Amino acid sequence: ASGRARYTLAMRIAVGSDHAGYALKTAVAEHLAAAGHDVVDLGTDSAEASVDYPDFGAAVGRAVAGGDAEAGICVCGSGIGISIAANKIPGVRAALVHDVTTAALSRRHNDANVVCLGERTTGRQVALDAVDAFFTTDYEGGRHQRRLDEIAGLEAER
Repeated sequence: ASGRARYTLAMRIAVGSDHAGYALKTAVAEHLAAAGHDVVDLGTDSAEASVDYPDFGAAVGRAVAGGDAEAGICVCGSGIGISIAANKIPGVRAALVHDVTTAALSRRHNDANVVCLGERTTGRQVALDAVDAFFTTDYEGGRHQRRLDEIAGLEAER
């Protein structure tokens, strides 16, 4: 079974970042809005004040898991911390990506519903290209579904 193509229709996409990911989050949000998507910015709203990435990763994760957004984007300095936080929300499959290849694989094999980026580790254009790859790649299903079912089982242990 194949998942639906992500960029075929306008989507509601939640975005969030800490202060270290603010500039890249803003660039990605503008990119997505220009492509016709409904972007819901869950903060932060500045790079000036230090804020905690778990708050924003969880907010994006909750929006996606709760159905308020079809997908999410999380950005922090490295992308690591915010991806860990987003993945604590049951139903979220947040993938830290570094380029087009990892973004496409996160969709194709893992049916990721949140893409995470590091502002300090990924250049702006590479990040935009990765976001485009994420939203234009379908989930393959098949042998990968068994693994997603195993992940869902791990969530049920909580």
